[in-house]
Amino acid sequence: MNKHIVILCTSKSTLYNAILHGKSCFGIPNKTSISTRFGSYATLASFTDFEASEGEEEDCCGSSSCIIQDKDLLRRSQIRNSPTGLHVLDLIDRGSLEANRALYNNLLKKCTHFGKVKEGRVVHSHIVHSQFKDDLVIHNTILNMYAKCGALDDARKLFDEMPSKDMVTWTALISGYSQNDRAEDALVLFPQMLHFGLQPNQFTFSSLLKASGARPNDKHGRLVHAFCLKYGYDSNVYVGSSLVDMYARFNLINEARVVFDGLVSKNEVSWNALIAGHARKGEGEHALSMFREMQRADFKPTHFTYSSVFSVCASTGSLEQGKWIHAHVIKSGGKLVSFVGNTLLYMYAKSGSIEDAKKVFDRLVKQELVSWNSMLTGYAQHGLGKESVQWFEEMLRIGIEPNHVTFLCVLSACSHAGLLDEGLYYFELMKKHVIEPQVSHYVTIVDLLGRAGLLDRALKFIREMPIEPTAAVWKALLGACRMHKNMELGAYAAEHVFELDPYDSGPHVLLSNIYASAGRWGDVAKVRRMMKESGVKKEPACSWVEIENAVHLFVANDDAHPQREDIYRKWEEISGKIKEIGYVPDTSHVLLFVDQHEREVKLQYHSEKLALAFALLKTPPGSPIRIKKNIRVCGDCHSAIKFVSKLVDREIIVRDTNRFHHFHDGSCSCRDYW
Repeated sequence: MNKHIVILCTSKSTLYNAILHGKSCFGIPNKTSISTRFGSYATLASFTDFEASEGEEEDCCGSSSCIIQDKDLLRRSQIRNSPTGLHVLDLIDRGSLEANRALYNNLLKKCTHFGKVKEGRVVHSHIVHSQFKDDLVIHNTILNMYAKCGALDDARKLFDEMPSKDMVTWTALISGYSQNDRAEDALVLFPQMLHFGLQPNQFTFSSLLKASGARPNDKHGRLVHAFCLKYGYDSNVYVGSSLVDMYARFNLINEARVVFDGLVSKNEVSWNALIAGHARKGEGEHALSMFREMQRADFKPTHFTYSSVFSVCASTGSLEQGKWIHAHVIKSGGKLVSFVGNTLLYMYAKSGSIEDAKKVFDRLVKQELVSWNSMLTGYAQHGLGKESVQWFEEMLRIGIEPNHVTFLCVLSACSHAGLLDEGLYYFELMKKHVIEPQVSHYVTIVDLLGRAGLLDRALKFIREMPIEPTAAVWKALLGACRMHKNMELGAYAAEHVFELDPYDSGPHVLLSNIYASAGRWGDVAKVRRMMKESGVKKEPACSWVEIENAVHLFVANDDAHPQREDIYRKWEEISGKIKEIGYVPDTSHVLLFVDQHEREVKLQYHSEKLALAFALLKTPPGSPIRIKKNIRVCGDCHSAIKFVSKLVDREIIVRDTNRFHHFHDGSCSCRDYW
């Protein structure tokens, strides 16, 4: 009985002689049929090919083996001027391998997996000249290869040339367009597909919903949802997950939740889509609640899950929650790869712990540009200007090419730290790296000059900008005028802001404050009347502090907190003690026409002071206190907290809309330059 064996080690001449003369080779009976091993796809077509002329390429793996392993499918040809450039195709051309559908499909799948579109084109060309040139299955595999590799023009050209198409063909092209951010092209194909009587499947709908989520509104998504219902795919776990994601991207969380609850079975994608939707909408508590619910339902969080919840913790500054989730990642054996590590790094930096952010950076599996930018952002927000500059220089030294975000970070750091010369130098350096400054970069330079008191130079810079100044540019100048009490230029800047962005309350408040500081109460009243007539409302100031995973919110003169009496009593005690060591209330920050005593009273119960008093009551001595505020901290509170940090010998970290202030031993990390 014949046996099918594989030649493991032989030479051409030995093998040829064994077959020709009926001799046994390495103990193999002469009646044994012999084949090369090519996965399970290739067969040896002819043994006479082993009589290759001297100096020609050895078959398979040289004179010592005739095995072609899966890893060698895309092996380059060793033949000089090979028409194909691939070893396997050379063997087919020479008749050493018999091409079949499985072999071509395997070659194409390898090209798809490794993104080898150049080699894929070679295989495609080879197929065109083979017996499979009109094979629908192979055509679909080629189309899928082009689409997955991002070669959409090649994919569309093949699609248009195919003599016959099926549902797989249409779905492959729709998926390709959807996955490569060409949503409109993907959606246009769907009605054409239906016109030819083809019925979409779960992959078609998933791709269409992904494309719908990238459109300006939910119109297309709702239409596709209707077709999902028509064809009975609305409860399919893959289509359902895509529906949840689509609605969540448009902040339609209620609709997303209805679809989610209606799924008979759920997967990690379903949960991730809803958690990410809550995170994007700023509903941090809901996102964290869903995260815990996901775990109770025995679904393992993925990198996408962790990225969403870390983003939530970063936006709310919930350091303790972030640490708990980080511990969960470690416990589950997760590695700090790609965007998860970067999001974790960003969470620590945004939550006030730049030291932990640096530790995460050092432990990342791969430190990408995003990682460096995140650290640079952290240093900038924490007012660590010199560290930011050192970090940026280290990036350049080791050869990491900065992008526009990198430059924006280092310019912001220079602005916050008063590094005027460095900031102007890096702005000019953008030209060397062929990076065109965007509006945000110009805003930062205006802020840099304005903070330094160079208001005329800042105005000159604005007038010489190669692009039209936006409201943000004039707001930066207006803020500097408030800082340096330049009323005339402030009013000039405010006029431009009102014209470009009339519904932003911030500039109105700044101008009102400038007038109030100068005692021009008539102009203050005029600005406030303007706000009332325009329907512009000032955002109420509030501060919050997280203690034992609970967030406590405070507003000025807060009388709603259940422990308000203890809080007020604590602050009055602290206020008296810091006055003894040098604190003097700065009543210039009370912008009301009242007497001195009433001004001091108004200062005492700002939201950040109440949050600080509560934290002193509820946290152990020596532990850091972290306070967040939705607007910029006022000058008097900044001064008071400096004295408190010295009095209680604790680090107090305040995060406002612009930056972090680290108070310790009577001084602030901003060095009062803010």
